[in-house]
Amino acid sequence: MTTHTEVRRYPFGDPIRLDPHPLAAKLQREEPISRVRLPFGGEAWLVTRYADVRSVLSDPRFGRAATVGREDVPRVRETPALPNVLTSMDPPELTRVRKLTMTAFTSRRVQELRPRAERLVDELLTAMAESGSPADLVTALALPVPVTVICEMLGVPAQDQHRFREFSDAVMSTTLVSAEERMAAYGSLATYLTEQIAVRRADPTDDLLGALVAARDNEDRLTEDELVTLGITLLVAGHETTANQIANFTYVLLTTGEWDRLREDPDLVPAAVEELLRYVQLGNGGAFPRIANEDVELSGTLIRAGEALFVDLGAANRDEDAFPDAHTLTLDRHHNSHLAFGHGFHHCVGAQLARLELQVTLTALLRRFPTLHLAVPADEIPWKTGMLLRGPKTLPVAW
Repeated sequence: MTTHTEVRRYPFGDPIRLDPHPLAAKLQREEPISRVRLPFGGEAWLVTRYADVRSVLSDPRFGRAATVGREDVPRVRETPALPNVLTSMDPPELTRVRKLTMTAFTSRRVQELRPRAERLVDELLTAMAESGSPADLVTALALPVPVTVICEMLGVPAQDQHRFREFSDAVMSTTLVSAEERMAAYGSLATYLTEQIAVRRADPTDDLLGALVAARDNEDRLTEDELVTLGITLLVAGHETTANQIANFTYVLLTTGEWDRLREDPDLVPAAVEELLRYVQLGNGGAFPRIANEDVELSGTLIRAGEALFVDLGAANRDEDAFPDAHTLTLDRHHNSHLAFGHGFHHCVGAQLARLELQVTLTALLRRFPTLHLAVPADEIPWKTGMLLRGPKTLPVAW
């Protein structure tokens, strides 16, 4: 068995743009399963190698449900994991809820959204062009695309979209707001979803939220709390990740010179999206601890029952053993089995929708604004802090 002595602070430090922290790569080479100390709850194991991360994510001996409500579980936020959230469930409860949700996110149903997504992006780019250069890509495009799509899927009225957008950052924060403010924002979202559920009980709809209400009321497969928290999860996670990645991907393409290559060969967009998903480190680390429910040996290290463990997806996606020349952005990379959407039981239910939105947005942006470039020096771009996810606050672009 491997002996571990040094305990490091995790996350390793404040993020710098989208740059991976160099300590992650060092640990991956020299100590792929290491000891870390989180801001709250104490110490845990950190797993950084691709093969080990995949193993953990598909191993039922490492669970999420045991983290719910526990102050002693290592974590990056003051408040412990909430109940009835997809990311805090284990099978069989997780399997039951995912099955209901996945009916709306099959490849076929997602592809049926493509024409609407293309029209939406075209409308937004037209408005951006009419407003003139320069523009903020975050507010003009990156945020409204996924917000509008997920709201329309769920059936959130357009005039109400601002009601949850203003609370979303608080829900996704680590240190941006206080624990009280974060829980107040969560409560506001819960109240709004409860109102929407009541509307659908009185007058059933054929949108996603209406379908979930029907599952709750007619087949009793969702509890009331599950219904509300699932709606919150889909609303928040359904736009926050993709909104950040639209801006992140554009920033990376413009600052690496790959924008020109993609403009000249737009057929590369699907492969480029997969490579950008692998290459761009969206998370800041430490989002979802897992608890070993029995003693598990992982690559020569004994993880004892009850101990917490984190996987570093960003590090795993830069593992040279899994991806040759892993620290290079290779838009035509083949066999790109990245872990940007996770793996196993908690693989992102909205992965296909995110891919669609990213492909449609990049394709249209390349076509409509082939000469796009940053309107300010790259080192002047302001980046979000105190959040679970990385992304620019604003992304000034010109053409």
